[in-house]
Amino acid sequence: MSKPIKRILLKLSGEALMGDQNFGIQAQTLDSFAQEIAEVLEHGYEVGIVIGGGNIFRGLQAGNIGIERSQGDYMGMLATVINGMALQGALESKGVYTRLMSALNIQQVCEPYIRRRAVRHLEKGRCIIMAAGTGNPFFTTDTAAALRANEIEADVILKGTSVDGVYSADPKKDSSATKYETIGFNEVLVKNLRIMDQTAFALCRENNMPIVVFNIREKGNILRILQGEKIGTLIS
Repeated sequence: MSKPIKRILLKLSGEALMGDQNFGIQAQTLDSFAQEIAEVLEHGYEVGIVIGGGNIFRGLQAGNIGIERSQGDYMGMLATVINGMALQGALESKGVYTRLMSALNIQQVCEPYIRRRAVRHLEKGRCIIMAAGTGNPFFTTDTAAALRANEIEADVILKGTSVDGVYSADPKKDSSATKYETIGFNEVLVKNLRIMDQTAFALCRENNMPIVVFNIREKGNILRILQGEKIGTLIS
């Protein structure tokens, strides 16, 4: 990346919180993520987090059980609020000042997401967790991450996954798949690589928002990326 990084948007999937479980939140994994985020903040970086809810409920599952898609998506948004509350608690147990902000109006447990307020929290050194996606059905939390990153003027999106970057094919299925260290937005489109959904990717491409795809399960990766190590894949 050509410019120094000060403010980041971390996209954390709900599935990442499961650890080696099949559902829910694994306490050890949650604590590990909180410790890593706390260390990043200690180094002076400003951190916004968009969190998913797939460890509890995914809107796309709704049709399988007879629930209309919009209703299912709202259920998924509420799942992200639960994850956000869990992450907030874990961070605050480590002395990190946090604000949980929701795109849905849930005043008892979250602040409403207001862009200027979010930026002010970041400027004061608080970690912000942005839950409930965009607040609208039919949009993924990847799209929420792209939207919020541009709104808060983040320098980069760090997308934590279970693989260590972007490959020419699924490395879990194709042993000949090769990893890209860097790749351009246009090349991603030409090669039809699945990094984010198309809406999210278009938002990043149109606003020149760089994305780093990396393995969130490897401890210390976030800080190492910010300090200049070539980890994962940079899309810019």
